[in-house]
Parts: sequence; C-alpha cells; structure tokens
Amino acid sequence: MAAANVSVVIPARNAAETLAEAIESLQAQSLTGWEAVLVEDGSTDETAELARALASSDSRIVVVDGAGRGVSAARNAGIERARYPLLAFLDADDRFPPDKIRQQLAVFAERPELDVVYGHVTEFLSPELSEEERSLLREPLHDAPWPTPNLMLVRRASFLRVGLFSTELKVGIGVDWHARSAELGLRSEVPQIMALERRLHADNNGIRQRASKPQYLHVLKAALDRRRSAALEGDAE
Repeated sequence: MAAANVSVVIPARNAAETLAEAIESLQAQSLTGWEAVLVEDGSTDETAELARALASSDSRIVVVDGAGRGVSAARNAGIERARYPLLAFLDADDRFPPDKIRQQLAVFAERPELDVVYGHVTEFLSPELSEEERSLLREPLHDAPWPTPNLMLVRRASFLRVGLFSTELKVGIGVDWHARSAELGLRSEVPQIMALERRLHADNNGIRQRASKPQYLHVLKAALDRRRSAALEGDAE
C-alpha cells in the first residue's frame, strides 16, 4: 500500500458511543500513512478515556485537548497539530467509506492543479433510535454531492490560505468556509466518490442548533457583502 500522508482531524465531545466506530472506519482505509488528530473537547462522558485507549493501541492516533471550546475551535486545534500536507475531517459520530482517501488522492493525481476534492455523502439513521425519534428526522440522503468540510480532502497550504474555521458561528460553519474558499478562487471538484457515511440522530449539530439557524442567513449575507466590496474595489482601480 502507498502512503497517504493525510492528517484526519476528529473533534470529539461526549462521543463515547460512536468514537470507536469512527476510528475503525479510518483504520479500515485502503491506504496507510494517515494520522488521526483526535481533539477531545471537554467531554463529560467516557470520551476522554476512550480516546486515550485508542491512541495507546494505535501510534497513528494522537489526542489533543480541545478545552470544551466547540467544534470549530476543536477542528482548528487539530489543524495546528496536524503534520501532513493534506487534511481531512471526520466527526466522531460519522464514518469514512474504506476507499475515501484512496479515491480522492487519485483525483489529485489526475488533476494536480486542484486545491480541494469533495465527494458524495450517504446518510444513515443511528440504530439506537426509537420509532418516535426516527419520525422526527428527515429522510436520509443517499449518494448526494456535498461540498462541506467533512467530505473534503484539502491541501493544507490551500486550507490555510482561506483561514481557519469560524469560532463565532454555531451553524453554517462549513458553508462559511466553502464560501470564503470560492471567493479566493480555490480550485475544487466534487467527483462521484463516496466520501462520507453521515449518522442522523437527535444530537446532530444542525438539529440541536435550531435556534441558531438565522446564522445561515448571516453567513450568506457576509459572503455577498465581501463580493460587493471586492467588485467596488475592482471598479475603483
């Protein structure tokens, strides 16, 4: 197997029930050479103990203290600790399909001018949900293109050109980063590669943060304002 040289950043808060499954999906990748930067973000369950146990059994896993500052800050802390030139992101309740990294690297090999390779997502209902809980969730997506951080493989240097994830937003974090990357002209592709198996459950960030949904509008307005400002500067030259 060839080396992947990918740093996979995994923020984890109160994820004791799903973290091992997420790590197993990474260990099952068809390419070696990755590292997992597991950011333990102030959990109140057994996540910290499990994270340390996983790291002690696999030298490719390193645990970082996220200090309970939220998912964006946790991801940013993981990026700062990452050692490799390519970055990927995995939430502690999701899974990578076995060929995710290999297939995305193949796209980079064919198109070396790219900064980011995204992919498709398939969602699944968490098996412990009751029928009543399932009825409250929307239908899972299957094989859907999705330009969001949890699907991307991105060159570290390109990521840092755009900047770290916003720590002010509770939702729309990926939308905000993707909008900023597009404004800078990062070259990306969304090939038909299955890049993520996303778990649907009552604690999904987008469901839990319903009260923060207006922030999506804030993200979109901020992107439009930046574009208008850039256009005005262009006209003034």
